[in-house]
Amino acid sequence: MKESSFKGRRCFTIFLLLLTAFLIFFQFQPKISSTIVYPNATTEPPKVRSICNFPPLSPKDALEERLLLESVSWPETPALPSPLSLELTSDPAHSSFTILPARGGGGQWHVGDQLEVSIAISDFKGQPKKSGGDFLLARLHNLTLGAGVAGKVVDHLNGSYSAVFPLLWEGAAQVEVTLVHPSEAITVLNRLTSEQPDRIFFKSVLSLGSRSQTTICNMCLRQTKQPICDFTDPRTGDPWFCYNPKNMSCDARIAHSMAGYKQTPALLKAKEDKLFQGRVNLKVRIPASGPAGVTVLPKKEGQPEVESSIVNFQASGYYYQGLWRALDGTKVRQFTGASAITQCLKGKVVHLYGDSTIRQWFEFLNAALPDLKEFNLGSSRTNGPFMALDYENKIMVTFRLHGPPLRFVGSIEEIRYIANELDDLIAGPNIVVVFGIWAHFGSFPIELYIRRLQRIRSAVVRLLDRAPKTVIIIRTANPKALLLDVAINNSDWFSVQFDKVLRAIFKGLNVHLIDAWEMVLAHHLPNSLHPQPPIIKNMMDVLFSYTCPQKGG
Repeated sequence: MKESSFKGRRCFTIFLLLLTAFLIFFQFQPKISSTIVYPNATTEPPKVRSICNFPPLSPKDALEERLLLESVSWPETPALPSPLSLELTSDPAHSSFTILPARGGGGQWHVGDQLEVSIAISDFKGQPKKSGGDFLLARLHNLTLGAGVAGKVVDHLNGSYSAVFPLLWEGAAQVEVTLVHPSEAITVLNRLTSEQPDRIFFKSVLSLGSRSQTTICNMCLRQTKQPICDFTDPRTGDPWFCYNPKNMSCDARIAHSMAGYKQTPALLKAKEDKLFQGRVNLKVRIPASGPAGVTVLPKKEGQPEVESSIVNFQASGYYYQGLWRALDGTKVRQFTGASAITQCLKGKVVHLYGDSTIRQWFEFLNAALPDLKEFNLGSSRTNGPFMALDYENKIMVTFRLHGPPLRFVGSIEEIRYIANELDDLIAGPNIVVVFGIWAHFGSFPIELYIRRLQRIRSAVVRLLDRAPKTVIIIRTANPKALLLDVAINNSDWFSVQFDKVLRAIFKGLNVHLIDAWEMVLAHHLPNSLHPQPPIIKNMMDVLFSYTCPQKGG
């Protein structure tokens, strides 16, 4: 008993020392000069190709980037006539979907089969489209059962599409197909990314003595006669540039914030805004031609499941009775109440890195655990960093924003790159690392996102090499509500590409994905950048299930 008591006191002493270190790290860290953080700061203009800077990659990373770009390449979309007329563009009201007959079992659908739907896109004159490139989303659901699953859409490049769904529950199943963007809108989004990657712009404050000046910054900064400060991170190589004000040193940079958006009329050509109209052609449902649903019978013993002849689609999970059920072998448990969550996290440190969609998870834990007390670090409620501690159960939770681009306000010391944070982390079996990074990259070329993820992956590999039992959980992108300005800068079309790239880059590593894309798409609640509480609760149950897997499950 004495030895056990001594070990307990020793472990607790170590825990308190770690807590003290974290407090020093977050609150009492001395101000570091920009010269130390950015030793390569210079007033020489960076060598850029067009607007964005794409330094050479290693042969391995360059090959991976090329293959990733090919994997997310979109079908060719039509050039737009001038002046633009909506008449010949894709119109959801004149389009339709049709449920195809069951391919086996005597014309009936059974649990385990796959349902096929044919989608025909027409223009505003009612004429069938002859080319592909429209962005469609599909889901199967039953509101009464609290059931839903995402579907897979296949573009046949001739104006027709197919959607395929796994049949996972007995009873009614309703099909829902949504036109997110007509192909003509994709043409506009492609052009904006190529020609206007700086359509969201940022600023920094440079302060020297009693003087301070504000200057424009970006990952993609247009060259002018004004000299440029190169704030590329010396450890990760992540690019960031600012115009250098007169009589001001680059080393004087102290703060970052978003400066604004380029106004929509300046970005779009005549009448192109008509391609992004809510209730007309922006995230609008397509009607059914015939029945919009089917009745699914129980799985028949001894009868093989009927697979799709179009594509073999495996959803990552589905909802039933409002609860997420994973299909990848993960046993998702329901952690109901503070005691169940506390028991899972007892003795653990959870580090959250990312954007506001990850901050939601910190907020969930803060609200769900009454014994988890947040420390006042003097940071803003939107930016962080945050830290909370359950002293009795030895639980610590932290949150920190990822590095720029960021549409937040913060001091330079508060904004750090995820790769650097992972490299500096003391990891181990009681450490849980969670990150998500996507929502602030929508207006930039996808190459910049690929390269950011490659650097984070390298840091993940290094972390797992030195502490292989560390739990690492990654949140994917998710669909959101779209209005004109949101669509132009942060469309689901950008996010779906980020989603595919992230899955590919981290495939094969000992990490866990929380499939926010399918968890939002499959749910009956409206799509939202920040999903509503029932969806967040399901996401957190998946997180806890990865953190505390059921023994033997």
